[in-house]
Amino acid sequence: MDINDLKLLAQRLATGQMKADEFVELVGEKTANLDNVSLDLDRRQRCGYPEVVFGEGKSTETLCAIFQRLLDAEMDVLATRVAADQVAALKQSFPTATYNAVARTLRINLSQTSTAARSGNVAVITAGTTDLNVAEEARETLDWMGIQATLIQDVGVAGPHRLPARLAEFRDSDAIVVVAGMEGALPSVVGGYVACPVVAVPTSVGYGANLGGVAALLSMLNSCAANVTVVNIDAGFKAGYVAGLIASRVGS
Repeated sequence: MDINDLKLLAQRLATGQMKADEFVELVGEKTANLDNVSLDLDRRQRCGYPEVVFGEGKSTETLCAIFQRLLDAEMDVLATRVAADQVAALKQSFPTATYNAVARTLRINLSQTSTAARSGNVAVITAGTTDLNVAEEARETLDWMGIQATLIQDVGVAGPHRLPARLAEFRDSDAIVVVAGMEGALPSVVGGYVACPVVAVPTSVGYGANLGGVAALLSMLNSCAANVTVVNIDAGFKAGYVAGLIASRVGS
């Protein structure tokens, strides 16, 4: 826990918003044990950002317990792969929660980061509109991290004139996330236009020989563009997080 976090907790204690035993618990605790979950409360101190919740397979009750514990520790919540049928119950417990139905992400912010206060600049580029759910997961992650994100949609290689027409929107990015299915060619093309890291995300979009995204993954791994690196299939969160870490360190 850094000095700013400690000051916030001390202020809550002084104003009666927190009990003394809660203060002691939060200051000294690194891990919160919640039934079948061991929640890492020290990750922001170690890694710069709080633990992100992978929602898939978790019950609504478990998610509620995790969210409340993160909020109690003054941490903004980001949960990925949250099922749409859980949202109503979650919002009943957390009225300020926002759900992105395309990305399947749920966020609860204790405070809003203004556009002017955001650090870094990342472009998120999709080959097609069917890649949008993965791209939105990346964009939501960047927004949670306080990184300025620009979304550029549907500029895949089937219409090669579309990408250079949007070049001014991403040329000066600190990092770029490129999301593509089918043969996964777009990251290589983008990499040839820019002087920053390109984080490629293969998606499971495609016909049979796409093999659920394996064909796009292998194409991206074999990219001849030296600035292209690759994350797992449909891993929008991972791409956004890595690009956000790069962007947050540029010029620091």
